[in-house]
Amino acid sequence: MHKTEKKALVLFSGGLDSSVCLALAVEAFGADNVLALSVFYGQKHRRELQAADEVAAHYGVRQIRLDLGEIFRGSDCSLLEGAREAIPHDDYAGQLQATAGQPVSTYVPFRNGLFLSSAASVALSHGCSVIYYGVHADDAAGNAYPDTSRAFNEAISEAIRLGSGEQLTVKAPFVTLSKADVVREGLRLHVPFEKTWSCYEGGDRACGVCGTCRDRRRAFALNGVKDPMVYEGEA
Repeated sequence: MHKTEKKALVLFSGGLDSSVCLALAVEAFGADNVLALSVFYGQKHRRELQAADEVAAHYGVRQIRLDLGEIFRGSDCSLLEGAREAIPHDDYAGQLQATAGQPVSTYVPFRNGLFLSSAASVALSHGCSVIYYGVHADDAAGNAYPDTSRAFNEAISEAIRLGSGEQLTVKAPFVTLSKADVVREGLRLHVPFEKTWSCYEGGDRACGVCGTCRDRRRAFALNGVKDPMVYEGEA
């Protein structure tokens, strides 16, 4: 039996975390009552958005694309087109040591704040009563991505509740969990992890050495399961 909420909107990148969020929403509301919102923000490649199309099709949910790239055009975030800095090939602990505890170079300025505000407008326009997004505790550790923290989530969730006339609820089901926990939940839900894309690079194969590749590989290893993503150097 599905829950009584009318519809759910999922902020959906096509990455591992948002794909598990999408599966949770489909489990709770049914595919016909789930809307996936995928955002282009000026990133160097669109490989993750291609994955979003494939995973959305797998679940049979309606998908909306939004282009917010112009907003970040002045940023030198290493994920973005035109950035002078290369995407770091190091784990997040090493990156944070280099930044002295400031956000890492792959932090897109206030991205989750912007995405959630945009999602609130889209959700209200399409009759949705809940927004899901897939932040998890590992991303917030050490202030690497400050807009993934529990404190940030509580504050913006309350702002969206008030600003929507109490029509919208924000759910971040993994905000206190690790990425290994997210993988475990995805395994329970039979998420098609082979269709997802986590790498910050946009090659035919995942690089295996950027921060998000390292975290993904470790999360699968902690669950005793082989990651179905194909990495550079693998047969």
